[in-house]
Amino acid sequence: MVTIEEILERARGYMPEEDLVLLSKAHVFAEEFYSGKHRLSGRPYLYHALMVTDILATMRLDVPTLCAGLLHGVLKKAANLKDTEKTLREAFGDDITNIVKGTTKITDVQFNSHLAYQAENIRKMLLAMSSDIRVLLVKLADRFHDMQSLRYVPRDKQLEFAQETMELYAPLASRLGIDWLKRELEDLSFSYLHPEEYEDLSSKIHTSLADRETYVDEVKELLNRKLNEHGLKQFRVLGRPKHLYSIYKKLVAQSIPFEKVYDKVAFRIIVSSIKECYEALGIIHSLWPPVDGRFKDFISTPKSNMYQSLHTSVVGLRGEFMEVQIRTEEMDQVAKEGIAAHWAYKEGKSISSKDARLFKWLKQLVHTLQELEDPREFLDAVKGELYGEEIFVLTPTGEVKEFPKGSTPIDFAYSIHTEVGNRCTGAKINGMIAQLKTQLKNGDLIEILTSAKQKPNRSWLHLVKTARAKSRIRQWLNQEEREKTLQVGREICERELKRHNFSLKKLIKTGHLKELLKTIACNSLDDLMRRVGSGKMTVQSIIKELQPQEIRDTLPEDIVQEATDPRGGKKRDRDNIILVSGADNVLTKISHCCMPVPGDEIVGFITSGRGISVHKASCPNLTASDQQRLIAVSWAEDIKATHRAHIQVIARDQKGFLATLSNTISHDDANILTLEATTSSGGIAKISIVVEISSREHLLRLLQHLQQLDNVLEAKRA
Repeated sequence: MVTIEEILERARGYMPEEDLVLLSKAHVFAEEFYSGKHRLSGRPYLYHALMVTDILATMRLDVPTLCAGLLHGVLKKAANLKDTEKTLREAFGDDITNIVKGTTKITDVQFNSHLAYQAENIRKMLLAMSSDIRVLLVKLADRFHDMQSLRYVPRDKQLEFAQETMELYAPLASRLGIDWLKRELEDLSFSYLHPEEYEDLSSKIHTSLADRETYVDEVKELLNRKLNEHGLKQFRVLGRPKHLYSIYKKLVAQSIPFEKVYDKVAFRIIVSSIKECYEALGIIHSLWPPVDGRFKDFISTPKSNMYQSLHTSVVGLRGEFMEVQIRTEEMDQVAKEGIAAHWAYKEGKSISSKDARLFKWLKQLVHTLQELEDPREFLDAVKGELYGEEIFVLTPTGEVKEFPKGSTPIDFAYSIHTEVGNRCTGAKINGMIAQLKTQLKNGDLIEILTSAKQKPNRSWLHLVKTARAKSRIRQWLNQEEREKTLQVGREICERELKRHNFSLKKLIKTGHLKELLKTIACNSLDDLMRRVGSGKMTVQSIIKELQPQEIRDTLPEDIVQEATDPRGGKKRDRDNIILVSGADNVLTKISHCCMPVPGDEIVGFITSGRGISVHKASCPNLTASDQQRLIAVSWAEDIKATHRAHIQVIARDQKGFLATLSNTISHDDANILTLEATTSSGGIAKISIVVEISSREHLLRLLQHLQQLDNVLEAKRA
């Protein structure tokens, strides 16, 4: 167990003694607060806090960050959150308290799903760290020690925790350029997510250790000799095994056995100047042939986290692939410590405005993500921005912009300005005209072409990769949809009221519009029109609310009667078999593409002017649709109606089979609406039938009986 004395000694190496007084004070506070509190491992909670602080001290972070490391669990463990936060502020000030608060999960708000809970905690953390990156540095150290202690957690929690670490925290560490932490988090997550593969790979790596060490020594000796021969004097050659998860990804991606992974070792050459970086690269390529497409120059175009290095892969000694990285001592420090190297303690001062530019990407990400309300869409956007390979392209002025691999000119256009994105018609890539669907590549020079007549369309959502582009496209589509539903709603209301010699204008003149809007919970007449246009409300349900006698006297009797049956109850029709979450009297329609029947899991899709289309939850057409237009629906109880279902029968074609098939369906009290049959040259008949049935159970019973017929090979729902 690390002690506070060891942490203080480590901190003395880079900060003045007087600053350590505050760290000692934080330790006394933490020791008293955490007294009697334990982790699942049985160890005192203080042990965890000290381990987190020690990790932060090895990264040479400032004293407020170290104090926050000691105190990061205080608000999470507090019996009275408000009083504890006040005590923290009085004792340690706003700076430390805000870091602690930013790392604390939301626990006092109830969410309707775990997904929503997870999304809100991540949203809160991203928002906090966009104003102070130290929130993320403490959170990463906390997560690193949590992963080291994960064996004490139940298996289902292990999987959940490891998945979140792999998808969120490891990419965040990579974004900050803290490479060692990214590797550790990935390998720890890998060991829990795929334990058998991890053990197998570990065993094979250990078995080949001696051969690999011999190979590394041979390569290092050769590189040292050749670099010296070419006049380089101050340099270091390092060789390290690639971490397990990176090897595993290569095995999966290339579908190759372990023995075929040749670049299990990465070599690094550290020189004294940028000029020598390129000289060393020339020497490497004169020794061994480079692999096409595997050279990257991050010195001339640094990553957003200021990472700089030359990367090349060559067919090295004994014909084995080798990865070589070449950089200066300063670049190597940034590569190992990332943003922490820029945040390193500087005479007691906080981060400079120059260093703060490193966090611009994070602020832009948070700004974009704030517009995404759906938890699943939010989490997908976070993963899309953080996870996966990046590419670097240039603007006409030479500015370097970073995008996820697979991005298109549309992503580039929206990164410049929303209007540029909305009016984007194409691009010039390296001076050549390119289509919007063209995927950008490293080093491309991009110039966007626009037109005042252009506008976004839904297919763009499948072309873009960045959260910003997706958010802006959806924003435009939603606004267009609002205008369209407003127009449709007006047309529907005017048409329906006109049938009864009435109009919207006349309704407004009666003076009861304000009361009507209040009764049906609409903010304005436009809001009411949009509800009608989207199918969330019918004209008849509006008329039904016009109950005051003076209004009823102004309307023809048949309008009021349309909304009710002769007995004064709700009109019963086919639509009443569907219940819509949070709404009454909504137009619904069973979708023809998947034909759900009672018993199927269903979901509603809000159409423009045609009410709500009801689909099976598994309907493939929903995956490509706007997820914001989905609405919860359910089957009503005591449904007494027939339903259409589409079934498919594959059978051997024999004389009289269709008659047998029809008799079986009739015998099961089902009615054939349509029947189409085709026969292949091999004598196999494919029969598509739409039948009327009473329920899902009725349909399953019918399919079972059809399957039992002699010539039937398969009978299923289409």
